[in-house]
Amino acid sequence: MCKAYARLHDLGYAHSVETWHDGRLVGGLYGVALGRVFFGESMFSTERDASKVALHALVRTLLSRNDAMIDCQVASAHLERLGARAIPRREFVAQLDRCIPDLQPAPGWPGRNG
Repeated sequence: MCKAYARLHDLGYAHSVETWHDGRLVGGLYGVALGRVFFGESMFSTERDASKVALHALVRTLLSRNDAMIDCQVASAHLERLGARAIPRREFVAQLDRCIPDLQPAPGWPGRNG
């Protein structure tokens, strides 16, 4: 998985948002951006609310890019408190059709060397 995500990152598809404190990585998230959709894969934190800070930064980035949706994959009370909402599969597929016209990397995200 590490090699796969490193390759996706090199190609401009996979991205991480990290929260650092005093030079230490204390939280973050990662996922794949396609078109105007970010598919969140995982979040973590070693300090309280550090993953929430990363999610907030991600949302600000996506709003500035006019992206349409974050796919959280699994509904939870925690994500609902942060503003997520479940949508019917039919609506989800329709959103994907509108927001991912092709499988090119989402513009505006730097690659590993960018």
